Amino acid sequence: MKAIAVHPGKPNSVHLQDIPEPTLDKFPCGHGVLVKVLKVGVDATDKEINDALYGNSPPGDDFLVLGHESFGVVLEVGDKVTRVKPGDYVTATVRRPGGSIYDKIGTYDMTSEETYYERGINLLHGYLTEKFVDHEDYIVRVPKGLKHLHVLMEPMSCAAKAVQQAYEVQRRMKVWSPKTAFVMGAGQIGLLTSLILKLRGLRVLTFARSEPPTLSSEIISGMEGEYVSLARESIGDVVKRVGKADLIVDATGSSNVAFDMMNHLGHNGVLVWTSITGGSRSTEIHSDRINIEWVLGNKLLLGSVNANREHFESGIKDLALGEVMYPGVISKILTHPVDGLDQYREMMRLLVEDRSALKVYVNVASE
Repeated sequence: MKAIAVHPGKPNSVHLQDIPEPTLDKFPCGHGVLVKVLKVGVDATDKEINDALYGNSPPGDDFLVLGHESFGVVLEVGDKVTRVKPGDYVTATVRRPGGSIYDKIGTYDMTSEETYYERGINLLHGYLTEKFVDHEDYIVRVPKGLKHLHVLMEPMSCAAKAVQQAYEVQRRMKVWSPKTAFVMGAGQIGLLTSLILKLRGLRVLTFARSEPPTLSSEIISGMEGEYVSLARESIGDVVKRVGKADLIVDATGSSNVAFDMMNHLGHNGVLVWTSITGGSRSTEIHSDRINIEWVLGNKLLLGSVNANREHFESGIKDLALGEVMYPGVISKILTHPVDGLDQYREMMRLLVEDRSALKVYVNVASE
């Protein structure tokens, strides 16, 4: 069975790997689900693993199958499976439990252990292959009416978690009703976060470097949001115009932007960092001023990574509502298909070279 894999720690090692076909025998408990892979989304994480910035092979293998954004159809289920049935469209969560108390109660995305297990990222093979099998607890059903959004389920789960966690921690305020949100970055996570916040009734300003018209600005307009080009207007000028934000979500992948957002958050506000910035860049900040403003303003900085089943299900509900509210808009994020696992070099080329690619995905098989 074919798979797209890398040799972790070796730059530019992406290749086609032959792996055994999975069977339900892996889950003798009766809770296994065998999935035929239809499509897999790829993003900067896959590029960075191929760049050897992080990622580890499962024990006993010298390779790691890539791909953490899955979409497929159920082929077979164990005799105790109740969540899905053959013929259902599904996606799958990414992180798997370790041994901490958080892992054991289902919040495995919040593990307190240094070692974490993520399919296609660290210590577990991913979904860029023809079939996979997993426990039903990690398989999430996708409504037939959303199959055209296929690989957006996983990135949507990350956006859903970021917003949900902000509201969850603000229960400390007893009453928290944010009115204005800044979303930094108009890639897939920024666009999906903007959608969720619009559905919650906020005024959403989505910031990007490019001047409109762009596909991202078209999508934001279609969601009735506000696209702000940093080539035309600085963040400081926007704050003078609309005030500081109650909620800021950074999805830029730039540590400079992430730290600068500390200057533009209002009283009792939440700043959420969702992107990981590898490298050695350093940023100078006005630490004394930020210190006093954040303490006196009861402000909060929150890191959000990965997602559990709850966030997948919440994200899917928001995608369904978004399709009703803004028909035809969300699917515009799906920009760059690649046909077949054999085209792994083209897949990686798009991730590395094509700045117009909002979402690269591989068409693994037809139904």
